[in-house]
Order: sequence, then structure tokens, then C-alpha cells
Amino acid sequence: MTPRELWDERVRIINEHRWADLPDLYADDAVVEMAFATPEPFRISGRQALAERLTAMSQGPIRFEVRDAVVHETADPETIIVEYRYHGTNTATGQTQEINNIQLFRSREGKLVETHDYHDHHAIGVLLGRS
Repeated sequence: MTPRELWDERVRIINEHRWADLPDLYADDAVVEMAFATPEPFRISGRQALAERLTAMSQGPIRFEVRDAVVHETADPETIIVEYRYHGTNTATGQTQEINNIQLFRSREGKLVETHDYHDHHAIGVLLGRS
């Protein structure tokens, strides 16, 4: 799959709340960096570690729907940058929140090998009742 096709499939998986299927889009040695995560930035190395994190997320009360995506092609055919919003819902409280995101996706041989995720972690915290 091309980076754009990977993005489109990722959107389908997230919007359908199929978090367990998301790691299939990633290479075994993929790296996910979240430079703006709170309380501190972190890095996930490897598909297995990512699968564990996504499993934990899927068991929480938050549901995301991807909206208003703008995909930017780059000079590197393996890389795209995407601006979008999550419409987040806390299923336990009914609270909703708009969450802005920018992500860089790098793929190779049809799998994501690297992402840099710049999510509005404060807005996610508000949705979770942390802020």
C-alpha cells in the first residue's frame, strides 16, 4: 500500500473502532514518536509494543472519529503529512471534544515504518477528565 492508502485504511479502522486491526498496518520494527504527549513525550518501538498500547486504548471509554483530514504529499514518495481532527467521545460521560492532530507517516514496502504524532494531548486529557 502507498502512504495514502495506509492513511485511508487507518481512518477506516479508527472510525470503526477496530483498534486490534491497526497494528497490521505497521512494520515489525516500526517506531511511533509522540513528542507532545503528557505528562511526558514517549516513543513506542515495534509492532508488538504498539499492539499492547492500542489494546489498552481500546478498553478505555474514548471513541474517536477522524474528520477534516488534509493529506500533504511530500517530495519523498514514502512520506505524507496529515492534518486532521478527532471528534472524541467519552462513552462513560457522554462528553465530546475536538482534538487537533498533525502526523507524519513514513512507509516502506506497504507498511508504516515510522510516525511522528502531534496530537493535542491536553484536549485528550480533558476528555478523560484529567484536566
